[in-house]
Amino acid sequence: MALRLALDTMGGDHGPGEIIPAAIHTLKKHPELELQLVGLEDVVKSRLSSLSPDLSVRVQIIHAPEVVTMDEAPSSALRNKKKSSMRVAIEQVKKGLAHACVSSGNTGALMAISRYVLKMLPGIDRPAICTTIPGINNQTHILDLGANVDSSAEQLFQFAVMGAELAGAINNIASPKVGLLNVGTEENKGNYRVKQAAGLLSGSHLNYIGFVEGNHIYSGHADVIVCDGFVGNIALKASEGVADFFSHHVFSEFKRNYYGRLASVISMPVLKSIRRKIDPRRYNGASLLGLRGIVIKSHGGADRVSFAHALEEAILEVEKNIPARITSQLEALLIRN
Repeated sequence: MALRLALDTMGGDHGPGEIIPAAIHTLKKHPELELQLVGLEDVVKSRLSSLSPDLSVRVQIIHAPEVVTMDEAPSSALRNKKKSSMRVAIEQVKKGLAHACVSSGNTGALMAISRYVLKMLPGIDRPAICTTIPGINNQTHILDLGANVDSSAEQLFQFAVMGAELAGAINNIASPKVGLLNVGTEENKGNYRVKQAAGLLSGSHLNYIGFVEGNHIYSGHADVIVCDGFVGNIALKASEGVADFFSHHVFSEFKRNYYGRLASVISMPVLKSIRRKIDPRRYNGASLLGLRGIVIKSHGGADRVSFAHALEEAILEVEKNIPARITSQLEALLIRN
């Protein structure tokens, strides 16, 4: 059975120059995959001129005359760009013509258009952005990463349900450990909403392990870490900054003198292995959870390697049927209550 992805080829900082090579790379890896490349037809065609016939039959170009810019207000993109590559790609999912949409475009616009076109799953108030980050022993899913800067206790609980279903499906975990990000692990720590959310999680069927702190994000202490978008976005961007800081200074030190360069020859295999493990490109592809369809947000500055990982995330979520799993879990919660 064919698996179809709709790609917003005009989104992000690099547009089709990086997105289409990533698409071709992924197409070669997955024989069952079909791609709908949405964007300015002439631009997309020019990037596919050397595509082999066996691959070209699995590629459809869908012309979209408008482009949502990276600095465009979400409200403007929603009202005034009804023929944008972003919107047309999302509408392919709405119509059942694609199983998922992937875009590197404006996050706010992608969220607004996705929510308007696809609507929310029953029982979910707002969508949440969720991504995977590396841990010492395993991967951790963290949400929300910026869709909701001010979330209620009930919404944090909904994020936990969605994150647990995603982590369980993607990582094959029967009962994912869920932690609530806080300023301390003690029960009396945190603001009113976080304490309220803790009460909801404690009384639920979820495998809730309590509050976790910032130093637990990469420890593998929890399979899912829940927070509001304000906290989550800062935590993620700070982590990316630390990874860049580490890489810059380690490799700079090796270049400082002869002894450093000599040591680098011996230790380079280990350093490259570490660099691979913390490379943000390997974890590109954030899920917009809570929608009646699968939408994957790629980093705006994604190169072809990074965007290919976002496509792999989309394929996984389609194969695992994530929206249906979340809906089933929410229905089970209603029955229990």
